[in-house]
Amino acid sequence: MDREPDEKYPPIEPYAHGMLDVGEGNHVYWEVCGNPAGKPAVVVHGGPGSGCTEQARRCFDPDRYRVVLFDQRGCGRSTPHASDPATDMRYNTTDRLIADMERLRRHLGIDTWLLYGGSWGSTLILAYAEQHPERVSEIVIPAVTTTRRSEIDWLYRGAGQIFPEAWDRFRAGVPEVEGNATPAVLAAYARRMESPDPGVRERATADWCAWEDAVVSLEQYTGPPPYSGRPGRARQALVRICSHYFSHGAWLEEGELIREAGRLAGIPGVLVHGRFDLGGPLITAWELAKAWPDAELTVIDGAGHLGGTATRRAVLAALDRFAEAN
Repeated sequence: MDREPDEKYPPIEPYAHGMLDVGEGNHVYWEVCGNPAGKPAVVVHGGPGSGCTEQARRCFDPDRYRVVLFDQRGCGRSTPHASDPATDMRYNTTDRLIADMERLRRHLGIDTWLLYGGSWGSTLILAYAEQHPERVSEIVIPAVTTTRRSEIDWLYRGAGQIFPEAWDRFRAGVPEVEGNATPAVLAAYARRMESPDPGVRERATADWCAWEDAVVSLEQYTGPPPYSGRPGRARQALVRICSHYFSHGAWLEEGELIREAGRLAGIPGVLVHGRFDLGGPLITAWELAKAWPDAELTVIDGAGHLGGTATRRAVLAALDRFAEAN
């Protein structure tokens, strides 16, 4: 299909979709688009709690890929939704998301699949692949994260050295916390997102999203603010899930995903990271590439966490190249 190297493929609609019962009262929305006989690939969205998007479908050649997208527990079209305070967050953990991916792979009759996703999606991809390397054909990650506590501390405290006014407002959102320890601040936000008072939840959501928008405010993007501009229900689910995961260190041992990257040996990987990513500094992608011998790291000068033309070009080139390895 003819297109420019940095141009996504045309919009496409799913040819199949459904709700997968993953247990504990949770149902995960999934959809498949592209060529039913094509190379299997799965999109692992970020957030955590962002949900899958129509734009993600367009990264793949629809003639060569069978593209699976799904909304992780509690967000998008999955149920129950995290914006509902009655939804029990105990059943939303990293291990459960990994198990959901495996259940979905088996449900769709897929032997191995390419994994694609960035930001939080990167963390979940690496955690899944290190548990199930035999089920992974290739990996493509823009905006690498491993959700180490050091990374969380940078995003929700350290970056305040660059945006002190915005961080001061974020910190003021939980005045009951003594000191500036990141785990305590995030846990306080998580508690507010559990409040039965919708006003408390909405204020915490607004404060959290304003901080996230500040961190990417030096980047170029079009449209509404990336976080505050989301619909209310989606915005509340995002903040509730993010604060839940990050206040628990995503239930991962510190440095686990880079330490265990040797388990990815033999899996080709492409890592694409902006040098000016203030939300997830380049050092994480650099360290992962050193620990994973089959990974190629492309650093995009001038790009940040949201990417841009050069990031998109590198990602599309990697996906096109791996399509030929069907």
